[in-house]
Amino acid sequence: MMKCSFRFLIFLFPAMLGACGDNRAQKNTGKEQDKAYEYKTASRDGTGKFYCGREIAHMMGAAGMDWLNRAERNAEENTELAIQKIEIPSNGVIADIGAGSGYYSFRLAKKVPKGKVYAVEVQDEMITALTREKALKKDSVVEIIQGGETSPNLPVHSIDLALMVDVYHELEYPYEMMQSIKKSLKPDGKVLFIEYRGEDPAIPIKALHKMTVAQLNKEMEANGFRLYYKGDFLPIQHFLLYEVVRDPGRK
Repeated sequence: MMKCSFRFLIFLFPAMLGACGDNRAQKNTGKEQDKAYEYKTASRDGTGKFYCGREIAHMMGAAGMDWLNRAERNAEENTELAIQKIEIPSNGVIADIGAGSGYYSFRLAKKVPKGKVYAVEVQDEMITALTREKALKKDSVVEIIQGGETSPNLPVHSIDLALMVDVYHELEYPYEMMQSIKKSLKPDGKVLFIEYRGEDPAIPIKALHKMTVAQLNKEMEANGFRLYYKGDFLPIQHFLLYEVVRDPGRK
């Protein structure tokens, strides 16, 4: 049963370029990346910027940090099961992109004691929280990375798994970010999205902060990825793993 903390979220939030549709409503900013997007009148919870027909949501700020760390989160989302289902060797390298306060990052560190977890964040307040938590835990696995709008600033060909938990729908430049993530992956590296199910109106999360499988497939195909595994075991979220579509003529 959903608890009151879940209802809080409802009020908390105030391919190739052009592959997802025409760009007649491009924003004339002079930036090459804006050719991938359309700009329209913003909805109440959106930015007015559209990618593959989806309006990009506003980013949750540091005000939501307590919600990310709420005691009921595992009961509501079964985060323990999500982490259990992530298959990676003990020396693997994970990038937790949009790590927030590090809820997933420091739990994932236990899965890769001989490896590394990059906790990637763009917000200074979250970076401060991650740094504080790392010191308190005396952690030696998590490495904190200051990401940017268009890149997580990760080393090339270094990542076994890039993870985004309820983050992708807020990326300001999803095309550029996915292309950068693709470069950071090892040859067999994959990308995992954990997103609230957009197909289910009963989940009390604002529509722009949920994703459907069809929409995510559309956007990932536009970026050169395909669905590798679809997990249906979480109570309110998708567990969607994608792989890079490799050129069959190349090794």
